[in-house]
Amino acid sequence: MSDLKNGLSYRDAGVDIDAGNSLVERIKPHVRATRRPGAEGEIGGFGGLFDLKAAGFDDPVLVAANDGVGTKLKIAIDAGRHGTVGIDLVAMCVNDLVVQGAEPLFFLDYFATGKLDPDQGEEIVAGIAAGCIEAGCALIGGETAEMPGMYAGGDYDLAGFAVGAAERGALLPSAEIVAGDIILGLASDGLHSNGFSLVRRIVELTGLALDAEAPFAPQMALADALLAPTRIYVKPLLETIRSTGAIKALAHITGGGFPENIPRVLPPGLTAQIDLGAIAPPPVFSWLSRAGGVAESEMLRTFNCGVGMIAVVPETDVDAVVTQLRGLGETVAILGQVADGTAQDNAVTFTGALSL
Repeated sequence: MSDLKNGLSYRDAGVDIDAGNSLVERIKPHVRATRRPGAEGEIGGFGGLFDLKAAGFDDPVLVAANDGVGTKLKIAIDAGRHGTVGIDLVAMCVNDLVVQGAEPLFFLDYFATGKLDPDQGEEIVAGIAAGCIEAGCALIGGETAEMPGMYAGGDYDLAGFAVGAAERGALLPSAEIVAGDIILGLASDGLHSNGFSLVRRIVELTGLALDAEAPFAPQMALADALLAPTRIYVKPLLETIRSTGAIKALAHITGGGFPENIPRVLPPGLTAQIDLGAIAPPPVFSWLSRAGGVAESEMLRTFNCGVGMIAVVPETDVDAVVTQLRGLGETVAILGQVADGTAQDNAVTFTGALSL
């Protein structure tokens, strides 16, 4: 017979069920704040519910995306700043939905940690809720996993799952993209959530502390400057898609930068010609390039370099689309155009140089 004299509990093994229950109660107000038509339920069940008919769709096609925040989390963890990474988590998912013409409907998160801290957890989920509100989607559920031995110290990881919908026939990219269409760039809010393994390596090489003043952002701590959240483009893009009917394609500039993301939305036989001189990189990119000795080509395939989203529109509709997006708060530049290429090659060609 086994010896039961030790009387071990799950808490003794490093998992605090009471802390998990406390976190659920603390995040309920944040979750309620994200409610929208189609999502009226309360978290705590085995699954989240969403009513497509109540959301106003007639013949919808569902579009799903999932993503994480990557090693940007290490900066948040090391600096003890957790309030904005939840926005990043939502942004990386919902921006991938809107590029397909889909309206984000609901979001679920996965939060894994070695030791659950309800204060930290609530701060993270509050950021997720803020991102959902900005994107117009409901936070209908999630999972918190306390896994001692899997994650060290205060480490944690995040994953997000978003589902959106578009009416059948309204999905992007359009099959009508042709040579001569214009490529617009929507400004980013900085690094967003890509390239942070290189960012952290450069910070390490400079010897700068995360609480030191950022060399590229006076009177701001380096950690705060690097943690600027990913811009969420959903509402302005959806409004522009619906009001102008002129956007043929969108591309979210994330990992792989310009060379890998723009070709994903071009039909075979077409290429993108980009004038790098039309881009205005935020100061963080100039600092990274100089401090790390990072070549322009490497910057372009690692970072967004100041453009978080591109749009392909007919030349005749450029003024209308630019005016609309600027009126909705976006900074927009004409970056180049679609051109004829080879059937095998959807490459991006560059002219000019980044202002680094």
